[in-house]
Amino acid sequence: MTAIRRLLRGLTFASLCAALVLEPAAAQEPSVTPPVTAPGRLVDVGGWGVHLNCTGERSAGQPIVVLEAGVGAFSVEWSLVQPGVTALGRVCSYDRAGSGWSDWGPHPRTMRQIVYELHTLLDAAGEQPPFVLVGASYGGWLARWYHLTYPQEVAGLVFVDAGASDPLRLTPDGREVPSSALATGRPIPPVRTSEPLRPNQIPPAAMEQIRAGLRVASERANEPPRDRLPAEARAMRTWGLGQVGHVVAAVNPFEVEELAELRRRTAEHPHLFGDVPVTVITRGRSDDTGPTAAAREMSHRADHAKLAALSRRGRQVIAEGSGHHVQLEDPTLVVRLIGDILVAARQ
Repeated sequence: MTAIRRLLRGLTFASLCAALVLEPAAAQEPSVTPPVTAPGRLVDVGGWGVHLNCTGERSAGQPIVVLEAGVGAFSVEWSLVQPGVTALGRVCSYDRAGSGWSDWGPHPRTMRQIVYELHTLLDAAGEQPPFVLVGASYGGWLARWYHLTYPQEVAGLVFVDAGASDPLRLTPDGREVPSSALATGRPIPPVRTSEPLRPNQIPPAAMEQIRAGLRVASERANEPPRDRLPAEARAMRTWGLGQVGHVVAAVNPFEVEELAELRRRTAEHPHLFGDVPVTVITRGRSDDTGPTAAAREMSHRADHAKLAALSRRGRQVIAEGSGHHVQLEDPTLVVRLIGDILVAARQ
């Protein structure tokens, strides 16, 4: 479990969501200066800036690769992958609003909201479709939501040990249950195109909860395998995971409802991805321990096989020797498989 996931478990979502009904603040609190200069540029997406880092040259007819990090991660997560993909074509990583070098965005931070912001970001930056979306862990759900929302823009998909279709979640009383058991059919709120959240809109009790966990999150920012990242990337993670905005950026009280919607769409369309080439990379080594670890791993692989089967041109690849963070433990494999999808997308 990531440091951000640990911290979010202790937050009272209701108190954070209460910020949505407050009057907009006059100005955002000034943030501490990041220790590293942003490698990309800040692009306005409606009153808040999102950091986009695009490298490489696009050849005629070639899709742009868009890298989507997992929860609690941002663009530096791809430091071992992006240089390799740059040699193949145009590739963009970015920081979701509130994380890395990006400004805070509107709340709640639903997947629908994030996908809207990514689409707006790419368009405003002049990075035009088609795209090959590469989603790691939580980023896999976002890649699926992007495809649902803008299917005509997606030329290929690569899932890097993507999140489960029905992940386990902890209840307030400590029970572990499938997310489907928590979904109630609450409507997912519409996308917000203005009024980003301000620090002084967060209720004091919620802010206190957040700040209480920042030091530990920052100290654990570069535990293995993130110790493999370059020094500047590690410095940004240490700083970034100590920022209030980074935690707020991951708060989505509607996650279980959005996952339920993904499952509903999948059930309705056995080949949801159609003929879009898809590669699902599954870890070869379990990060879990305990008596249920083997059974959970079998379920994880079966779930990923079903994800690959949503495309008539889908395949599953086991990253032998890698745990959950394949982009850090075997970046060469990830680069090669992205290259394969780039070729397949043009066929």
